[in-house]
Amino acid sequence: MYPAFPAPSDQALRAFAEMKAFLAEDVFPAEESYARYREEKGPDDHTVPPVVEELKVRARERGLWNLFLPSESGLTQLEYATIAELSGWSLELAPEAINCQAPDTGNMELLHLVGTPEQQARWLQPLLDGEIRSAFAMTEPAVASSDATNIETSIVRDGDEYVITGRKWWITGAADPRCKVLIVMGKTDPTAPTHRQQSMVIVPVDTPGVEIKRSYPVFGHQDQHGHCVIEFAEARVPVTNLLGEEGGGFAAAQMRLGPGRIHHVMRALGAGERALAMMVARSKSRTAFGGLLAEQSAVREKIAESRIELDQARALCHLAAYTVDAEGNKAARHLIAAAKVAVPRAVLSVIDRAIQLHGAAGISDATPLAALWGWHRAMRIFDGPDEAHLTTLGRAELMRDPLFELPAALHDQFR
Repeated sequence: MYPAFPAPSDQALRAFAEMKAFLAEDVFPAEESYARYREEKGPDDHTVPPVVEELKVRARERGLWNLFLPSESGLTQLEYATIAELSGWSLELAPEAINCQAPDTGNMELLHLVGTPEQQARWLQPLLDGEIRSAFAMTEPAVASSDATNIETSIVRDGDEYVITGRKWWITGAADPRCKVLIVMGKTDPTAPTHRQQSMVIVPVDTPGVEIKRSYPVFGHQDQHGHCVIEFAEARVPVTNLLGEEGGGFAAAQMRLGPGRIHHVMRALGAGERALAMMVARSKSRTAFGGLLAEQSAVREKIAESRIELDQARALCHLAAYTVDAEGNKAARHLIAAAKVAVPRAVLSVIDRAIQLHGAAGISDATPLAALWGWHRAMRIFDGPDEAHLTTLGRAELMRDPLFELPAALHDQFR
């Protein structure tokens, strides 16, 4: 009932200050180069703009690398939250520059937790070094993938190999030419108890029978890393590519998605702060109806509401992160679910106000606002839709013991 957050370590304070300087001195100036490369290559090109690799070198020189993983960084999740939020100010550049980008972070955590030494040497270390990228193949077009027990892709053992057959879609990162490995979730035993039917296997992208097809845009915006359809036509991998244990796929998915969700939430706060900063700057520089926008009470109310919503959302995010540190992912699962619902809602509200204040510029590519809105609207669907989290939270609340047993008279007085 009374969480007292510990003071940040000196290391965390240094990392925060370094990240802030990195954004101001390196990342924001690089955004124009990134956008120009993407525009010149066209939306269907998924090669990485050279400036990204340049930023990765500078980030490592500053000691800003793999900050999401406590065993690598020495930071707690609460300490990382503030740095992840800063990275959210430049979503297409900053997270990858410090090697803290999805879906690689979730895959690295999974390999770190349940990977064999051989799997870690072959795949985890290159990911930690930023030499390759990865994707997580769970979602399928033919089923409601918000319920992972619906997954239909088959993983059948044949001697010393697994044979994988199925169709996945919205597989983030698979279009990037640096993506070398997929973590695939499918069913190894459809007759087992519901939550023991699924397993995860490591599938190199160049495995025969794996075909990466089209990439879907998000609200008309084609991301550099892509969101792809992938066909598995009897793709074969050694049984040693099993990640964890057979039948442990559902539990591993929850293990992976918990930290992934809270990291998405942390970064989203930074996007909301950028939108609010843009709103404030716009209001101070534009004149309408005889005065600055900043002098109009309606605009001031929009700015005030935005500050309130972001600070409320941050408090919930930080409480979830602290609970992960203090009690573990399982204990924090309901707080993470709550943050996954509340933070995108708040951020979308702020971005929407910023778009309204920017007028036509807000709905175009003249500002990053339209792309920010599209991504964070999608965030209410990926890593579990709002409805799934709300159902879980409602069930937990119904099972919770009340703080007080209220007198019967309070229940009866309105009969």
